[in-house]
Amino acid sequence: MPVPIRRLCVALTLCCALLAGATACGSATDDATQNAAAVVAAAATPSPSTTVERQKLAKTRFVANAGLAAGATYQWIVKPWKAGKFKKGASGRRFALVKAGLAGAFAYNRLKAAKKNAQGDPTLSKALAPLTAGIDSLKDLPSKLRKGDSTDATASSFDDIINKVKEAGKSAGAEVTEKVPSAGQLAGGS
Repeated sequence: MPVPIRRLCVALTLCCALLAGATACGSATDDATQNAAAVVAAAATPSPSTTVERQKLAKTRFVANAGLAAGATYQWIVKPWKAGKFKKGASGRRFALVKAGLAGAFAYNRLKAAKKNAQGDPTLSKALAPLTAGIDSLKDLPSKLRKGDSTDATASSFDDIINKVKEAGKSAGAEVTEKVPSAGQLAGGS
């Protein structure tokens, strides 16, 4: 079936116009896209806050993270340790050791975050500086707790570091209170 010449000319002209228009506007569209991307990236970049705001946030975050670490340590490491749950032959020993291992990993994670928060505040960073080696030494202790190796020494070292972090926070004006994390937070690690 033959196509009328007039329809063919209109279709050909329309295709050429669209092709020419798209080619001519191609670089402008790319520039507009790049400019829009730059605006979005600039908007996503946080604006610098004043020193006072940064210090308040640092102290607040420090207190929250150190409080969670202290709560987890007390609830699932120190309390069972003092109750004798970690001794060989104790009822529920294996479950207590697994919970203590999870709590130890959680506490280590939160203490590392608290140490990072303390770096945002000059007073806290000075108070926490001597404890950084102690916090770093806790890295291998959760696996020792899970295995049941030297549980008395491990629980004691967690308790000591938490107490020192609390004292450092108190001396810097950021008193840490224990906050027991939920089971979801403990399992999730944050």
